[in-house]
Amino acid sequence: MARKKNLYACQKCGAVSPKWVGQCPECGEWNCLEETVIEDAPGNYAGNWAGKGAVSNVCLLDAVEGVEEARTTTGLSELDRVLGGGGLVSGSVVLIGGDPGIGKSTLLLQTMSKLSQTTSTSPLYVTGEESPQQVSLRAQRLGLDVHQVKLLTETQVEKILLTAQKEQPKVMVVDSIQTIHTERLQSAQGSVSQVRESAAQLVRYAKQTNTAIFLVGHVTKDGSLAGPRVLEHMVDTVLYFEGDSGTRFRVIRAIKNRFGAVNELGVFAMSDRGLEEVSNPSAIFLSRDQEEVPGSVILVTHEGTRPMLVEVQALVDGSNNPNPRRVALGLDQNRLAVLLAVLHRHGGVATYDMDVFVNVVGGVRVHETGADLAVLIAVLSSLRNVTLSNNLVVFGEIGLGGEIRPVPSGAERLREAEKHGFKRAIIPKANAPKDKLPNIEVVPIWRLVDALHSVSLSSVDKPKLS
Repeated sequence: MARKKNLYACQKCGAVSPKWVGQCPECGEWNCLEETVIEDAPGNYAGNWAGKGAVSNVCLLDAVEGVEEARTTTGLSELDRVLGGGGLVSGSVVLIGGDPGIGKSTLLLQTMSKLSQTTSTSPLYVTGEESPQQVSLRAQRLGLDVHQVKLLTETQVEKILLTAQKEQPKVMVVDSIQTIHTERLQSAQGSVSQVRESAAQLVRYAKQTNTAIFLVGHVTKDGSLAGPRVLEHMVDTVLYFEGDSGTRFRVIRAIKNRFGAVNELGVFAMSDRGLEEVSNPSAIFLSRDQEEVPGSVILVTHEGTRPMLVEVQALVDGSNNPNPRRVALGLDQNRLAVLLAVLHRHGGVATYDMDVFVNVVGGVRVHETGADLAVLIAVLSSLRNVTLSNNLVVFGEIGLGGEIRPVPSGAERLREAEKHGFKRAIIPKANAPKDKLPNIEVVPIWRLVDALHSVSLSSVDKPKLS
């Protein structure tokens, strides 16, 4: 006979404990364990595996024929780019997370509208948070053609799958996974066990029927997906909305993708007609028509397969506090502290008595180290109140020894800068092109001091130690 056990699962990481404790022993979070009931199959104990089913077939990996995944374009080229370049893979499960009100449901409703005009079967939109009237009003407000989109208001996963088997859609949206529950478990809706089991059933259905499924996930206050971390491992693709919901631009980043590059970016602009694609994001993140100001420099970053121009701004001001502030928006704050230490040791410039603020314009987050050189040049430009030419671009990684290290895709970055009319580029020496570029002057550098001299921000020949 099946046995029932009461266990306590962490709502943050999914770890299971036999008794309640105040702090999760795995992730260290406080007051996050909730009681859940688990049913064990009879005879389910260690070592009792013999004779439990047929032996699985084993084949040689070399004998498996590689077949290109069948893809369906979503009608939104920026979303297709993030999904892997060609669109949505049949049978894949995509998890989309983001802050409330940032545009997750809007994007998926637009996608369903476009897919209904290209696919032979009508897509199915499952909502567990909104009423049919709310979804209909949103579609009318956005001016979408949704007469072929089927809508289901349900929160029980078994009923959702039965309906899907009857309707047989090629694409299905579940908004959101935290509202879905299964009758197999007695735990509360939205708990770790409910989210995990409901997602597992949806993933199995997607693989068995070759149906592509979008799952909408809630995020916590620190920006990570709510629920167990195992949820991200179960799906094929994880997409995050970046940016403030109060700004116009939205950035979708691929954190995990089994069918394409990770850290790929898709850029959208929010309007009264929904999310509009931005095919040239470098143009919207630059302010070259404005007056030149100190502390501003253009960085050529590379996210996924796309080079992109963004503006890095810095503000350095005197501080009366014993611990001056180090604030980085769109960059790693710990990385900023390291760079300021390198600037002091190898550039002879101390900022230990000053507040330093660094911002990437447009709400973009830069995760690569190729922004190091741009950050320090912007900091020195603000500190010395020196304006830099708006025809200058910079990229390069800075080592702890003050050396300028190469970054990936240097040639693509230079071509992107040249395409937008920039005339001068300060880059690592190892990234210098073999052939001279006709429309842009390339300044290869090897040390941090050389970079500061090249933009007239250093007045010393050698770094001073203090």
